[in-house]
Amino acid sequence: MVLTTRKSVSLLRLAPMVKAMLKSSGSNLLPTRCAVIVLYTTERDYPWGTLRSTHASKTKVVLEEKNLPYRIENLRPGDLWKKPPEMLAKHPLGKVPYLEDGELIIFDSTVIDEYLEERYGPPRLMPSDPAIRMRVRELENFVDEAMLAGSVPLIWMPYWSEPAKRDADAMEKGREILRTRDLPYLERVLAKAGAGGYACGEFSLADVPLMALAMVLEVDAMKLDATPKVDAYLKRLRERPSYRAISPRTKVAEASSRA
Repeated sequence: MVLTTRKSVSLLRLAPMVKAMLKSSGSNLLPTRCAVIVLYTTERDYPWGTLRSTHASKTKVVLEEKNLPYRIENLRPGDLWKKPPEMLAKHPLGKVPYLEDGELIIFDSTVIDEYLEERYGPPRLMPSDPAIRMRVRELENFVDEAMLAGSVPLIWMPYWSEPAKRDADAMEKGREILRTRDLPYLERVLAKAGAGGYACGEFSLADVPLMALAMVLEVDAMKLDATPKVDAYLKRLRERPSYRAISPRTKVAEASSRA
């Protein structure tokens, strides 16, 4: 009994020393803070709301959820089509987002978000259970490919133009894909979500791209009567503090950095 007690005391005394050694060695085993991260994105104020890149909004939400210091570098919307050399030097496809964290330059919103999850924390945005982690990645991939790169741009991109110049037929096509394919699937996912109130239980990386969907549909005001669980879920996402940074009601100047 005496030996066990002395051993426990010794371990308690050793813990701060180990923590200090790991911190000084730069080990990723401990949560760390960072210098100001730079997020390259496209944001623009319009009379009908502030519009933002959906994929960059994913990363902005993660930065906010993790309370990381960052600032945005707001690119001109035309650069996404012109793809100037300085942009291609950081993203080979000339897209946003890309991110600078010290000397690291990272592109692709999903890759960036997983990097931030693994590099920084808490809070943790990936569950520890392998089966649930799989579901998180599965849903994140579906929303990213089916919605943010599929149905949503048909609705979202016309809002970057004056009302008279918008393609109403394309916008309605996007809504119809949401109504008939994307939102019914999400309704079924939410029906099985269980405790926690989010897509895979507790708030996770699965919910992050759906924050961007909440942003788009706040501007578009598409009716969601056929998918009541989705409607309630998107309203819940808009109540999170991190949503303010991507809300159409938040001007660019009001959410361009976090100290």
